[in-house]
Formats: sequence, structure tokens, C-alpha cells
Amino acid sequence: MASLKELKGRINSVKSTQKITKAKQMVAAAKLRKAQATAEAARPYAERLAKVMGSLASRVAGQDNAPKLLRGTGSDARHLMVVVNTDKGLCGGLNSNIVKEARTQARALIAAGKQVTFYLVGKKGRAPLKRDFPDGITAGYDTSTVRNPGFAEAEAIARELVAMFDAGKFDVAHLVYPVFKSALAQDPVTVQILPVPAPAAADTSGATVEYEPGEEEILEDLLPRYVKTQLFGALLERDASEQGASMTAMDNATRNAGELINKLTIQYNRSRQAAITTELIEIIAGAEAL
Repeated sequence: MASLKELKGRINSVKSTQKITKAKQMVAAAKLRKAQATAEAARPYAERLAKVMGSLASRVAGQDNAPKLLRGTGSDARHLMVVVNTDKGLCGGLNSNIVKEARTQARALIAAGKQVTFYLVGKKGRAPLKRDFPDGITAGYDTSTVRNPGFAEAEAIARELVAMFDAGKFDVAHLVYPVFKSALAQDPVTVQILPVPAPAAADTSGATVEYEPGEEEILEDLLPRYVKTQLFGALLERDASEQGASMTAMDNATRNAGELINKLTIQYNRSRQAAITTELIEIIAGAEAL
């Protein structure tokens, strides 16, 4: 049985923790509004760009003069997993779910006889992936020094990935990142970004469009932009997912702290009452003895 002093210390300690989790919850809620609005505002542009890319790519797909970012290397033996995690913790199971998705996709590719390597964005996914694939992490990009990673960071990542692709370091690149749906749901997804999957993004509007100077020239400029946009969207979705998961996790932690405080308070009151009762019995027994 813990002493009254120990119980009082535990109660004060949990109360201090509750104040921290409550403050973190309020901060995450404030940041979530902006992050959610930014992520949702970027989606229409990315979707429309994907349709234009699909329309252009469907015209030149299979041609010898098609850009390398579209036609690929002619092989799919080497796969690169670009995993987008957060830089900070206290966001529930968000990073664990992202790592789980990446691990599942990687093991499926390895089982199919493919070579898999990882390019990591964010710090929180490095340790578990390093543990499961000790020699698989080849490169990464540190976003922890940037307060709000944006298009400049996405452009730097895309530039490095395209350079690695042109150098023949991998054949196919997959992007693993969380998609923000609500503060309670952030679902990790895996999409192919290199070579650009043209058929999945075909424009079915029925409109006839003529491009000048030509499809190949326009694609040479749009394909890198498309990769940047995909990465930029992934960073925005990650930020919104991080704040939503953090708000939910801190809310749960605050509630749990409150329940623990109530239990400890009841235990403290019972112990205090038992101590008082014991003292009264000893006083009465002493008085009777006299």
C-alpha cells in the first residue's frame, strides 16, 4: 500500500502531465485548421494536373521518343519506396501505420523477386525501417529544420529523385504517405510516382485538345512538375494528418489522465480515512486502558 505522501505526489505528477497534454491538444487543434485547409486547397490542382498528364501521356505512350520519366527504364527489378513520415512524435499510431504500409508493400515486392530500397522523408520512420531493412535505406531528406515544409522542399526531393532515376539507381519509385480524412482517420496510401503512371490519369472529358509545340516537349516540362506536385501534396497531407492525429492522441491522453487522477484521489481518500480510523481506534483503546 502506497503512503499518503506517495499518492499525493502521483496525483500532482499526473495533473502536471494532464496540463501538458491539454496544451498540446489545443495547439494541434489550432494548427489543424490551417493545415487541413492548405491540403484540401492543393487537391484540385493536383487532380487536374493528373488529368492533363494522362491526356498527354496517352498520346505518346509506347513511342521511342517518349520522355524517360514516362516510358521508364524498361525494367521493374529495382524499386524505391519514398516513405513520408513526421519529424515529431505524440501523434498516436500515425507513423506506425505509415511504416506498416511501407513494410507490407516492400515485403510483397521482395517476395516477387524485386530489389527494394528506401528514401525517407521525416525522422520517425527511420528506426523501425532500419531495424527491418538494415541495408535498405539509401538516402533521405531532412525536413526537421524547416518549420513548415512546402513546395521548395518538395522541389528539392523531386530533383534528387529524378537525378537518381536518370542515373539508373532504381526502376520504379513508390510514394508512401498518409491521406488526411479527418482528425480520427489518416489512411496511409502507396502510389507510383516514377515512371509516371499515365493510363491511370487519363482525361476522359471528351474534349479535343491540341498542344503546341508538341506533346513530347510539353511532357518534358510537365513530368518533373507532376512529380513535384505529388510530393508537395504528400507533405501537405502529412502535416494535416500529423496535427489531426496529435489532437486526437492528446485528447485521449488528457481523458486518461483525468480518469487516473480520479482513481488515485479515491485511493488517497480511502488511505487517509483508514489512517484516521486507525488513529481513533488507538486513542479510544488508550483511553479505555487508563
